[in-house]
Amino acid sequence: VQLQACGGGLVQAGGSLRLSCAASGRTFSNYAMGWFRQAPGKEREFVAAIDWSGGLTTYTDSVKGRFTISRDNAKNTVYLQMNSLLPEDTAVYYCAADFRRSGGYSRNDGEYESWGQGTQVTVSS
Repeated sequence: VQLQACGGGLVQAGGSLRLSCAASGRTFSNYAMGWFRQAPGKEREFVAAIDWSGGLTTYTDSVKGRFTISRDNAKNTVYLQMNSLLPEDTAVYYCAADFRRSGGYSRNDGEYESWGQGTQVTVSS
């Protein structure tokens, strides 16, 4: 599957952005999706994940209550709505697909088989 992420940009602290990730090549509704991020000089970290149906979601603690992951299987797209952004949210954000999981989701980047190219999010203070 090919993943194309977009929606990043420069925003002031407290602002919002919505990231999108469009998938092609496989039946989108069959697999879980995740968002990860990598800040300069840091390892890639888990942000949020959603199961194939959109009914199950999970978040890393630092974004709970501020970020929302969702998906539209008719549009083959997963979203990450980011509100109340903080400077520490600055990173390259990646979407990823987990084909092998029949239900639920994973927070482990090693379980995702396909990755988008990343989109830069910069939050100024």
